[in-house]
Amino acid sequence: MSNSKWRFPAEWEVQEAVWLSWPLNPETWPGRLPQLQARFGELAALLSRYVTVRINAVGSAHPAIRKTLEGAKADPDQVQLFDHPTNDVWCRDHGPIFVKSQQGPGLSVTDWTYNAWGGKFPPWDLDNAVPARVADSLGLPRETSRLVLEGGGIEGNGAGLLLTTEAVLLNPNRNPDWSREEIEAELRRLLGVSCIFWLARGIEGDDTDGHVDDFCRFYAPDQVLLAVESHRDDPNHGILEENRERLRDLRVEVRDLPMPDRLEVAGGDWRLERLPASYANFLITNDAVIVPVFGQPRNDDRALGILRECFPGRAVEGIDARDFVYEGGAVHCLTQQQPA
Repeated sequence: MSNSKWRFPAEWEVQEAVWLSWPLNPETWPGRLPQLQARFGELAALLSRYVTVRINAVGSAHPAIRKTLEGAKADPDQVQLFDHPTNDVWCRDHGPIFVKSQQGPGLSVTDWTYNAWGGKFPPWDLDNAVPARVADSLGLPRETSRLVLEGGGIEGNGAGLLLTTEAVLLNPNRNPDWSREEIEAELRRLLGVSCIFWLARGIEGDDTDGHVDDFCRFYAPDQVLLAVESHRDDPNHGILEENRERLRDLRVEVRDLPMPDRLEVAGGDWRLERLPASYANFLITNDAVIVPVFGQPRNDDRALGILRECFPGRAVEGIDARDFVYEGGAVHCLTQQQPA
């Protein structure tokens, strides 16, 4: 059990803002940076219809960002830019993980150690500093941890239950000196969770080694959506079925969310042979669910229909995520919600 005064809220709770980290590094997006910035403008514009959008970016880039946002028809009253330099765009993983007070109003930033998914993509010093910058800008308290943790590696139901994967948090490239028990104690200390449930591993092509937000998501305290691959010869079939077997011990209702057809980079000259495309990488925000789609009308429509059934009180909006997933992530990976 946890005695923390803080609580890790569910994503469907009311939000004050959603954070993004703007793409600015041409080396990360060779030949594709202008295209990606246009896509970020579209994402920010879509979000601005439902929630305040807060953007991390070095101050010198703000005028160009505002021009892109204007072109995308983002609501200018709903977008705020902060002089927070970054290395990369994956705000879910390097951004602050917010917790709420167990009693009454109150918000705090948890600031974990970030090492770009086990040291894969240096440098990451600016990204690792983002939670402290956000806390300072918002005047919020901040609690730090030596534990390497990314926001995409955890999924909570707001009532004390946390999902994570062994392939990430027990990976020697993250926390080689931490036991499972020590990791669980630290998650309880900072997030106020009472139960940590370990799934096995994540989908093919995922640079993160297997983030849970690409395949298993809560849509109610005792209900999860689980990505499912129907083709038995696809490596994801066995991976996802292994996680389904583990979920039987959790006694939650499991609803299937089919995977898109396999996405690959034409020409074979990219570091990812297979892209980690998944409809589970959606963001829940105020009155809406923003869902990655992949130019596969039949599959896209099926996934959007399932999510509309799961979130009957919210608009379910698809956004083309093919440019995002080219570099390894989608909507949830790019965003980090700030609870009200």
